[in-house]
Amino acid sequence: MITFFLSILALVLGYVLYGRLVERVFGIEPERSTPALTQTDGVDYVPLPAWRIFLIQFLNIAGLGPIFGAIMGIFYGPAAFLWIVLGSIFAGGVHDYMSGMLSIRKNGASLPEIVGSELGMGIRQFMRLLSIVLLVLLTTNFMTSPATLLAKLCSSDPLSTSIFTSSLFWLCIIFLYYALATVLPIDKLIGRFYPIFGGLLLFMGVGIAAVMVGAHSGDMLELTDGLQNRQTNGLPLFPMMFVSIACGALSGFHGTQSPLMARCCTSERQGRHIFYGAMIAEGILALIWAAAAGSFRFPDLEGNACLTIQEYAAIHPGENIAALVVNEISRSWLGIVGGIIAVIGVISASITSGDTALRSARLIVADFLHLEQKTIWKRLVISVPMFAVVFGMSFVDFNIVWRYFAWTNQTLAVFTLWAATVYLYKQEHTAGAPYRWGYLMTMVPALFMTMVSVSYILIAPEGFHLPLQWRWIGYAAAAAVSMVLLILFAVWSKKCQTKIAK
Repeated sequence: MITFFLSILALVLGYVLYGRLVERVFGIEPERSTPALTQTDGVDYVPLPAWRIFLIQFLNIAGLGPIFGAIMGIFYGPAAFLWIVLGSIFAGGVHDYMSGMLSIRKNGASLPEIVGSELGMGIRQFMRLLSIVLLVLLTTNFMTSPATLLAKLCSSDPLSTSIFTSSLFWLCIIFLYYALATVLPIDKLIGRFYPIFGGLLLFMGVGIAAVMVGAHSGDMLELTDGLQNRQTNGLPLFPMMFVSIACGALSGFHGTQSPLMARCCTSERQGRHIFYGAMIAEGILALIWAAAAGSFRFPDLEGNACLTIQEYAAIHPGENIAALVVNEISRSWLGIVGGIIAVIGVISASITSGDTALRSARLIVADFLHLEQKTIWKRLVISVPMFAVVFGMSFVDFNIVWRYFAWTNQTLAVFTLWAATVYLYKQEHTAGAPYRWGYLMTMVPALFMTMVSVSYILIAPEGFHLPLQWRWIGYAAAAAVSMVLLILFAVWSKKCQTKIAK
């Protein structure tokens, strides 16, 4: 319990102290007009109140990631708590803030355009492709999982008819909602339903945390229990845990979502509250689920509550273990009614990321084609082909899609952090930024995540799956790539200084 409360305190202090430092390094200009005010179109560029923007941003980024990802991350033991806290403060919060604020500075540009403007046309094209692939994978994940959970929820009600216990039925309902949320103005559907979804998500997190602390504090994992890898499948803690816990610490997906809200902000002062603050809130949610999954005792085959999460997973091979964990914890700790509300909260969390993922994909394509989106038929020209791809992929095995989403997600974050590093360096040497070496705030997590991303694709089962005796090659290659990028940055920075001096 001590680790849990200290982690919560650290996240709050991180927002208050480090978040303010990030804001100062960036150098906000409160008097500067934002795209929401200069490019209002009633569809995507819509001025909204700060509290509503924060709520939408939080729900956009807090899909299944901070719940399912945190549950999968706690398989590795208490080390998961350290990554959630340190990742949220020093990597995820910085990443989300920079992607949102750079979008504001660049007239609401989508992520590929932001990164491309700093790293060049080649990277811009790559980011366009990578972003679309990521968003399609994520939408597919966040459509199939809630459909399955809704079907299971209805199957427990004896009054439910067969149609409501069908995953395909709920898949079609969710898909229809996604289609509407993608093409309608942002304040017509997303802006109206998100407060309801937010209430469910809040109930879920607070309810689980209250029961855990009140009745199960003695079972909670502590850092003093040791940081050794507790995963039983032979996969190493590094880099696997740092990809498993993505949205609860650092997620490239967030960079695709921040520009949506950047088009609704009315002042640069709102940035820390909306972008950095939403990441900290998500870190708290991930912390709750990681602690809950680590302290809960799961039923064995005879129904006795005695298994750890690792043991529970061993007797349920091939199943979506994270969904089973959510269902077990919610129903056991919150009762039938509370458990149903909690499961619905998980469902709403995933749906509220899936809808904006498709919306982001539409805007990325629109930016690339320079196709205005005020006219509905132009929105449909882009959206309909994406709808067909997403619906078709929804029939692919969830576990396969999720694995490739996870790596693509963290790779996207690497490029975003390097783009922010270039931007901050140029600002420091051309605009007289108040803090020297401020670009290290993004460079350090960029180097770290480069190591994670490269070593993951070489070691992970869905990558090259290097055997145990050859894993050192994966780490050596990751270190080499990181060193090459650092050297390239040093060469570029010297040329940049020379150019400025002239």
